[in-house]
Amino acid sequence: MIGTENGDAPIRRMADVEEFALRCFQGTPGDRIGVELEFLVFDRADPDRHVPIEKIERALPPLHGGSAVTFEPGGQLELSGPPGDLPGVLGRLSADVAAVRHALDGAGLMAAGFGLDPLRRPCRQLRQERYEAMARLLGEPYGPLMMCLTASIQVNVDLGRRPAERWRHANLFGPVLNAAFANSPLLRGRPCGWMSGRQAVWLHLDHTRTRPVPCDADPVVTWAAYLAGARLMPGRERRRRPGSPQRTFGDWMRGPRLPRNAPTAADLAYHATTVFPPVRPRGWLEIRYLDALNPRWWPVCVAVTSALLLDAAAADTAAAYAEPLAGRWWQAAHAGLSDKGLRRAAEGCFRAALGALPALGASPGLVADVEEYAARHVTPGLGPAAEVLLRARDLGGPLPGRIFETAAA
Repeated sequence: MIGTENGDAPIRRMADVEEFALRCFQGTPGDRIGVELEFLVFDRADPDRHVPIEKIERALPPLHGGSAVTFEPGGQLELSGPPGDLPGVLGRLSADVAAVRHALDGAGLMAAGFGLDPLRRPCRQLRQERYEAMARLLGEPYGPLMMCLTASIQVNVDLGRRPAERWRHANLFGPVLNAAFANSPLLRGRPCGWMSGRQAVWLHLDHTRTRPVPCDADPVVTWAAYLAGARLMPGRERRRRPGSPQRTFGDWMRGPRLPRNAPTAADLAYHATTVFPPVRPRGWLEIRYLDALNPRWWPVCVAVTSALLLDAAAADTAAAYAEPLAGRWWQAAHAGLSDKGLRRAAEGCFRAALGALPALGASPGLVADVEEYAARHVTPGLGPAAEVLLRARDLGGPLPGRIFETAAA
């Protein structure tokens, strides 16, 4: 983990935090990607019921594509594929997703692609100290919603030869891509008022630790300032944390310099794992602003996001479309593609991605899927969230179980 190479070294000045931040933008100069997929798991016979993690684990098959299996606090299933080039990553992870879906289906369960649980209330299953501390820090109502009911597609991207430029693009494209793939408009069977209710939850959580990081200045300086200004999450087992829940890492660093209480490099490294901006640098870039999708469409999301970041020409073209919408995270989460500016920008970004995908090794089938997604969702401004709302309206009342079939088809 970055920052633990000399874990006991004291952190006394902003220069020390900036030294750590610099290492977060070093280490992966290539063009690999990695993907982490989260799914909400439902009982087909009783979608209102939470499925115990133990039941999901018993149903899972061996995964020959190499994906790691983990669980989020509410029982969300996460598959993390090994990094590589776009075709290899998609091929291996697609095989593992298919195997998991088949096995869960045989156990009467369903892996559904929604960014926010459309039916159930929060119910935390994991009780590790990290999650206990997170629950105490984040509080009601958004803490339980985030921890238990959200699911995402996380695309991890190497920093490339120009890390600052890739960092800027990853942040710049955020509102447009969040709108294009928004898929979380329901909560407890009713419209929640957002096309990306998942992103709305993150935006409401804690302005010191989940807001976007400014991307229009030196990334090392801005990331260091973000870390110093973020509230501390209490509860790290090996050290006592200071003071009030409003205390930031900078407060700790600038506080009384008693040897037993001063933060160390290991403390800073741990602190960096507890902040969750839409894009997070960790020696690579974590793209964290994408909703979980129907299993048919997640490869499209990964392909478009990767193409816009890995291909320099596509990135420059897309940046011209996204620049006027920079920072419109709230508008994107609320309106999605119903906002005309976001829809036009998404059309331009999809065209740029389609031009870049063949050079990245994308198969003709994947290119055709991206074209189909654009024609079905982007051009008419009718994203997945809007489709879900239309189905819910047509079905009437609280969501019946069959709506979940549309998220797993």
